[in-house]
Amino acid sequence: VQLQASGGGLVQAGDSLRVSCADSGSSLSRYVIGWFRQAPGKERGFVAAVNWSGSVTYYADSAKGRFTISRDNAKRSVYLQMKSLKPEDTAVYYCAAADSYRTVVADTSPLRYDHWGQGTLVTVSS
Repeated sequence: VQLQASGGGLVQAGDSLRVSCADSGSSLSRYVIGWFRQAPGKERGFVAAVNWSGSVTYYADSAKGRFTISRDNAKRSVYLQMKSLKPEDTAVYYCAAADSYRTVVADTSPLRYDHWGQGTLVTVSS
């Protein structure tokens, strides 16, 4: 699996933005896909994850009610729709893949994920 994140940009507080994660390698459908983010000077933290079929999702408390993760296996893509963005959401957003046989959506540690995209920067101005 080879992941490529895209869709980041500069938005204002309260705006919405969708970031995407596309797979150019093997089938994405066998993997749990997670979104993580890393702000300057901070550790990489979990945002959301979706299971192989898209039927089960899990969110960090900071993302609940504002972010929605979804996937389209036919398009080999996973999306993170973000609304009501806040300046504290500013970070580089990474998508990552973990084998569904070993990982569930509630596994929030980055160490559970084996394959990472390069990240896309989201900047939210106040």
